[in-house]
Amino acid sequence: MTPFKSHRGIIATLDRENVDTDQIIPKQFLKSIKRTGYGESLFFDWRYLPDGKHDPQFELNAPKFKGTTILVTRNNFGCGSSREHAVWALVQYGFKTIIAPRKEAIPAFADIFRNNSGKNGLLTIELKPEEVDEIFQMVARQPKAEMTINLEEQRVTLHLPEEISFHFEIDKVVKEHLVKGLDEIGLSLQKEAAIGRYETQSNAQAFWK
Repeated sequence: MTPFKSHRGIIATLDRENVDTDQIIPKQFLKSIKRTGYGESLFFDWRYLPDGKHDPQFELNAPKFKGTTILVTRNNFGCGSSREHAVWALVQYGFKTIIAPRKEAIPAFADIFRNNSGKNGLLTIELKPEEVDEIFQMVARQPKAEMTINLEEQRVTLHLPEEISFHFEIDKVVKEHLVKGLDEIGLSLQKEAAIGRYETQSNAQAFWK
């Protein structure tokens, strides 16, 4: 997993609440046993017309969002089923970060989606509703608007004539794993020497039984 410390990219906005994982990656694309090739199917039912062409009415098909790496959306993103493929599709499309607000008792992200994101190098950021509103307004005024995300300092910065920054909170363990680029395999490999000693000892005991 690639370490995430700081990233600057173009912002795309998706002004929709309760975007579930079947909308992110529909069920017909879950048949593959590989972890590649999902980016083209991201938001498939919204992104494409019946003839396979891009739907010009879908937000992310707008020319100003070409090459985007930061998605700003509304609350409860990633709800629905627990499919990890949803995160794979977002990452393979090119997104590095998803930003959403908490709205009263409604979370910014579904818990399972948030957990899957951290394990796959996708940073999820929760901001205040008014801060997310400000980002939406800025992107509407300024095509190809950019933002820098500094994970180590837990800060997002909007690049305007007068820059605006917002602080965000993140679980310490998730932050450490993202900054160091450690997924579950990487975490296991940190204990490779101890695992090797245990296996050697276990094999020796089995041999003498």
